[in-house]
Amino acid sequence: MAESFLEVNGLTKTFGQIAANDDISFEIGRDEMVGLIGPNGAGKSTLIRNLVGILKPTSGTITFKGHSIAGMQIPQIVNRGIAATSQVVKPFRHLPAVANVMVPCLCPRAKRKGEWVKSVEQRAMDALEFCGIADMANEPASILSHGDLKRLELAKAIATDPELLLLDEPFGGLNLAETTLIANSLKRLHKGGRFGKLHNEGPAMLIVEHKLSELMRIVDRVIVINFGKILAVGTPEEIVNNKTVIEAYIGKEVERNVS
Repeated sequence: MAESFLEVNGLTKTFGQIAANDDISFEIGRDEMVGLIGPNGAGKSTLIRNLVGILKPTSGTITFKGHSIAGMQIPQIVNRGIAATSQVVKPFRHLPAVANVMVPCLCPRAKRKGEWVKSVEQRAMDALEFCGIADMANEPASILSHGDLKRLELAKAIATDPELLLLDEPFGGLNLAETTLIANSLKRLHKGGRFGKLHNEGPAMLIVEHKLSELMRIVDRVIVINFGKILAVGTPEEIVNNKTVIEAYIGKEVERNVS
């Protein structure tokens, strides 16, 4: 594996007497796409919220590119190169789609990285085009379908030009065709396809998802958590054939989804 640029060591997050994340440690390399799976309530979204600054860990460390980010505010983390999408989309419903994407384009990181575009609006349009919804740019977010709102959420995240992208159930509520479109966009972005241009490196990704079939096809490794603890780490094939994982909570679902 390439040299790690995200390192999580002993991360614990408690709510009262309950440990949503319990001594979690893992690394993600600069060139990796990593899946994060587990049953409902396993602690996946809590982990993402700790990484992006919505929550502050009770204990443990989070290091990104050699610097501690645990407990930093969201804007600071975004400006260091981490962006996230939310499981529940919350757009500015009365603003057009392009205006929704223009907001994150105003962050200091996006301004520094955006010297090759003519304007904030053009950068937002490039992100919408990459995600396949440029034709909806002037429509208010309130009339967008659930699938289009998911793509809008992705456009908002990639507009900040992240080096690490955290995605919380990007396929949630989508049909097969929509899921395939999002998955293909993520793979293309990771390989360096960015806003119609080809860069040397796309962002690393940590993807939380319940739709295992599409996830297993695009990620390099999978982290499995259960009851707030890491249960297994391995390639998709290794996870599919891991009896502990199957017996613990997935049953035969993995085998059916990736066969």
